[in-house]
Amino acid sequence: MTSQELYTAIHKEYERLKSVLQTNDLNAIIEQTLKVHAMVHPKIVSGAKQNTIADYVLDYMLKDDNKSKLVPRMDCGVDLDWAGTDKVPMCWHFWHTYRIEDLVSNILIADKPQIFNVDVQKKIGAPITDTGNALEFDEAVEFGKRLNVAALKDYIIAVGKNTRKIIENLTLEQINSMVPEERVMQILRVGGVTTDVRSVWLLVYWGRLTVGGMILTPLTDHHMMHLPPCLKNLPIL
Repeated sequence: MTSQELYTAIHKEYERLKSVLQTNDLNAIIEQTLKVHAMVHPKIVSGAKQNTIADYVLDYMLKDDNKSKLVPRMDCGVDLDWAGTDKVPMCWHFWHTYRIEDLVSNILIADKPQIFNVDVQKKIGAPITDTGNALEFDEAVEFGKRLNVAALKDYIIAVGKNTRKIIENLTLEQINSMVPEERVMQILRVGGVTTDVRSVWLLVYWGRLTVGGMILTPLTDHHMMHLPPCLKNLPIL
């Protein structure tokens, strides 16, 4: 499968997800959310048979220290005005994307503790607890050198499996509702973001979303903002 075929398939299902979220068909919403979610996570998360976009990049990063290969932070300028650098190590994309999923799915949506903790941080070797938005170039390079990608992959799988359980138990009322402000501020309290304006703006953004909006961005489409810059720099597809 080519990278373009991967992108096309994901975007097609994402468009269906946007449409179904406009309905009151809870079963259809959950089914389509899980379908798109599976496409942007390692196949072990959903039990899929075919490699996903995440599998291709993770496999590449686990070889020959490719985790530190520098790639664009994004393919477009969506939030580069709120970023510390426009070039990052490939592994930064995975830390950033699935770290956000952990924070949003657990603290904001499920109102429970995140999976990330001191032991997880130690295994991964991450010098930070936040999403890495505000890292300057030199900091991002050093961050990439320190990360244990095998441990990061384990964290990503745990986050993905946990998110699917949360999605499966959502109600229509939850999907159409915004979360309480105290949950949003809890992310700051646990170190998910910093007080740097390039990091803390995320709280403002998430605080304006319904859970349905969180499904569309942090839990699915956000991955497609960050995985393609990695895939496009792989020599395998």
